[in-house]
Amino acid sequence: MKSEGGAPRILLIEDEEGLILALGDSLRREGYVVHAVGDGLAGQREAGSGRYDLMILDIMLPGRDGFQVCQNLRASGNRMPILMLTARSTTIDTVVGLRLGADDYLTKPFDMQVLLARVQALLRRSRAGQEQQRSQLVPIAEAVYVFGEFRLDTGQMQLSKGAQVIPLNVQEYRLLKVFVCNPQQVLSRDLLLAEAWGYDAETTTRTVDVHVAWLRQKLGDKNLPRHLITVRGFGYKFIPNP
Repeated sequence: MKSEGGAPRILLIEDEEGLILALGDSLRREGYVVHAVGDGLAGQREAGSGRYDLMILDIMLPGRDGFQVCQNLRASGNRMPILMLTARSTTIDTVVGLRLGADDYLTKPFDMQVLLARVQALLRRSRAGQEQQRSQLVPIAEAVYVFGEFRLDTGQMQLSKGAQVIPLNVQEYRLLKVFVCNPQQVLSRDLLLAEAWGYDAETTTRTVDVHVAWLRQKLGDKNLPRHLITVRGFGYKFIPNP
């Protein structure tokens, strides 16, 4: 982790002074190093420095909105976890943020303890991913899953169909990996959220449904699901070879 004395560094891109103070105080009490920027354009430049472990990003910002900041960072290859904040409660804003590469979101006003729990979960998952990347204990052959016409290479974090590479955002990849590692099992939304996002669900299981819908489109399952089957009232089941 990029830190001072082992403390994770958090970049807060937010223009509300009151929220900056409240978030900064709460995060520092938890032991995090916090740097706040009140402008989207300046925040994007700061995020590109590589000095941070996680970013808390507001949508409504001067200079450049949070959607564009998130999109530009992901396009540049920046994989830092992003927790997006929005004052809007519409589903479309949530969907847009997740599609552009945000790892999680909270709608204002939010409970500070919920935010702290989400931050901790994102950092824990990011650290685990870095450790897994460094590990040489898993042979390459064991990191490749073939189902139907598709091939998921977990070493390359890449889904392909023949010679065609099918682009996945970070959460689509993580969710698909949970499915392919647990074929023919009925998986609850809460379990999928915990495994792919790193925390237990409260009111955010809708996030799972959104990402399943995106995966279905990319797997050709949109109109007639073959691989990702809905188990009504519970969750989903992955069928490798329907």
